[in-house]
Amino acid sequence: MIYVTIKLIHIFSVFIYGGFLFTDNLFLTKIKKDLSNEEHSLVREYFMQYVRKIVPKALLVAVASGIYLFYMNFGTIGEEGLTNFQILLAIKAFLGLWLGLRGILQVFFKIQPFVFKSHIFPFILVIIIIFISQIMFVI
Repeated sequence: MIYVTIKLIHIFSVFIYGGFLFTDNLFLTKIKKDLSNEEHSLVREYFMQYVRKIVPKALLVAVASGIYLFYMNFGTIGEEGLTNFQILLAIKAFLGLWLGLRGILQVFFKIQPFVFKSHIFPFILVIIIIFISQIMFVI
Protein backbone atom coordinates (compact mmCIF):
# COMPACT_ATOMS: atom_id res chain seq x y z
CA MET A 1 0.00 0.00 0.00
CA ILE A 2 2.90 2.39 0.72
CA TYR A 3 4.32 1.74 -2.76
CA VAL A 4 1.02 2.57 -4.46
CA THR A 5 0.61 5.72 -2.38
CA ILE A 6 4.12 6.95 -3.20
CA LYS A 7 3.59 6.11 -6.87
CA LEU A 8 0.38 8.19 -6.93
CA ILE A 9 2.14 11.07 -5.18
CA HIS A 10 4.96 10.79 -7.74
CA ILE A 11 2.57 10.84 -10.68
CA PHE A 12 0.64 13.81 -9.28
CA SER A 13 3.80 15.84 -8.61
CA VAL A 14 5.17 15.01 -12.07
CA PHE A 15 1.87 16.20 -13.60
CA ILE A 16 2.31 19.53 -11.81
CA TYR A 17 5.92 19.98 -12.98
CA GLY A 18 5.30 18.66 -16.49
CA GLY A 19 2.08 20.68 -16.76
CA PHE A 20 3.98 23.84 -15.99
CA LEU A 21 6.53 23.04 -18.70
CA PHE A 22 3.78 22.26 -21.21
CA THR A 23 1.95 25.51 -20.37
CA ASP A 24 5.09 27.61 -20.49
CA ASN A 25 6.39 26.18 -23.77
CA LEU A 26 3.14 25.68 -25.65
CA PHE A 27 1.01 28.60 -24.47
CA LEU A 28 2.91 31.39 -22.74
CA THR A 29 5.53 31.63 -25.47
CA LYS A 30 2.81 31.70 -28.15
CA ILE A 31 0.73 34.47 -26.58
CA LYS A 32 3.78 36.70 -26.80
CA LYS A 33 2.93 37.09 -30.49
CA ASP A 34 -0.57 38.39 -29.67
CA LEU A 35 0.32 40.74 -26.81
CA SER A 36 2.57 43.71 -26.46
CA ASN A 37 5.78 43.24 -24.49
CA GLU A 38 4.22 45.03 -21.52
CA GLU A 39 1.07 42.89 -21.58
CA HIS A 40 3.06 39.70 -22.01
CA SER A 41 5.31 40.59 -19.08
CA LEU A 42 2.25 41.21 -16.91
CA VAL A 43 0.60 37.92 -17.90
CA ARG A 44 3.79 35.93 -17.44
CA GLU A 45 4.55 37.50 -14.05
CA TYR A 46 0.98 36.89 -12.87
CA PHE A 47 1.26 33.24 -13.94
CA MET A 48 4.71 32.82 -12.39
CA GLN A 49 3.46 34.29 -9.11
CA TYR A 50 1.45 31.10 -8.59
CA VAL A 51 3.95 28.78 -10.23
CA ARG A 52 6.74 29.77 -7.84
CA LYS A 53 4.62 28.68 -4.89
CA ILE A 54 3.92 25.14 -6.05
CA VAL A 55 6.12 23.89 -8.90
CA PRO A 56 9.47 23.82 -7.01
CA LYS A 57 7.86 21.85 -4.19
CA ALA A 58 6.26 19.47 -6.69
CA LEU A 59 9.67 18.97 -8.30
CA LEU A 60 11.22 18.08 -4.95
CA VAL A 61 8.41 15.61 -4.24
CA ALA A 62 8.78 14.12 -7.73
CA VAL A 63 12.53 13.60 -7.25
CA ALA A 64 12.20 12.17 -3.73
CA SER A 65 9.39 9.80 -4.66
CA GLY A 66 11.20 8.89 -7.88
CA ILE A 67 14.27 7.85 -5.89
CA TYR A 68 12.09 5.57 -3.76
CA LEU A 69 10.39 4.08 -6.83
CA PHE A 70 13.76 3.54 -8.49
CA TYR A 71 15.01 1.72 -5.41
CA MET A 72 11.91 -0.48 -5.31
CA ASN A 73 11.87 -1.31 -9.04
CA PHE A 74 15.50 -1.59 -10.12
CA GLY A 75 16.15 -5.01 -8.61
CA THR A 76 19.43 -6.85 -8.59
CA ILE A 77 21.89 -6.98 -11.46
CA GLY A 78 22.08 -10.49 -12.87
CA GLU A 79 25.12 -12.33 -14.16
CA GLU A 80 24.27 -11.24 -17.71
CA GLY A 81 24.36 -7.58 -16.69
CA LEU A 82 21.59 -5.02 -16.76
CA THR A 83 18.26 -5.90 -18.31
CA ASN A 84 16.66 -3.61 -20.88
CA PHE A 85 14.22 -2.50 -18.19
CA GLN A 86 17.07 -1.60 -15.81
CA ILE A 87 18.90 0.34 -18.53
CA LEU A 88 15.80 2.37 -19.42
CA LEU A 89 14.96 2.92 -15.75
CA ALA A 90 18.52 4.14 -15.10
CA ILE A 91 18.32 6.56 -18.04
CA LYS A 92 14.95 7.81 -16.83
CA ALA A 93 16.30 8.24 -13.29
CA PHE A 94 19.38 10.11 -14.53
CA LEU A 95 17.25 12.54 -16.54
CA GLY A 96 14.87 13.03 -13.61
CA LEU A 97 17.72 13.65 -11.17
CA TRP A 98 19.30 16.07 -13.60
CA LEU A 99 16.02 18.01 -13.87
CA GLY A 100 15.66 17.94 -10.10
CA LEU A 101 19.20 19.16 -9.47
CA ARG A 102 18.81 21.90 -12.05
CA GLY A 103 15.53 23.03 -10.51
CA ILE A 104 16.83 22.95 -6.95
CA LEU A 105 19.95 24.94 -7.86
CA GLN A 106 17.96 27.52 -9.79
CA VAL A 107 15.00 28.00 -7.47
CA PHE A 108 16.45 27.54 -4.02
CA PHE A 109 20.07 28.64 -4.47
CA LYS A 110 19.61 31.16 -7.33
CA ILE A 111 22.31 29.42 -9.38
CA GLN A 112 21.65 29.66 -13.11
CA PRO A 113 20.67 26.38 -14.75
CA PHE A 114 23.18 24.24 -16.58
CA VAL A 115 23.82 25.32 -20.17
CA PHE A 116 20.41 26.87 -20.96
CA LYS A 117 18.10 29.55 -19.64
CA SER A 118 14.72 28.61 -21.12
CA HIS A 119 12.32 25.77 -20.35
CA ILE A 120 12.60 24.16 -23.79
CA PHE A 121 15.30 21.64 -22.83
CA PRO A 122 13.56 20.52 -19.60
CA PHE A 123 10.36 20.23 -21.64
CA ILE A 124 12.13 17.93 -24.12
CA LEU A 125 13.56 15.85 -21.26
CA VAL A 126 10.09 15.46 -19.74
CA ILE A 127 8.80 14.23 -23.13
CA ILE A 128 11.70 11.72 -23.29
CA ILE A 129 10.99 10.56 -19.72
CA ILE A 130 7.31 10.06 -20.57
CA PHE A 131 8.26 8.06 -23.66
CA ILE A 132 10.70 5.89 -21.69
CA SER A 133 8.03 5.35 -19.00
CA GLN A 134 5.69 3.96 -21.62
CA ILE A 135 8.12 1.59 -23.29
CA MET A 136 10.30 0.36 -20.43
CA PHE A 137 7.80 -2.26 -19.27
CA VAL A 138 7.37 -3.82 -22.73
CA ILE A 139 10.99 -3.90 -23.93
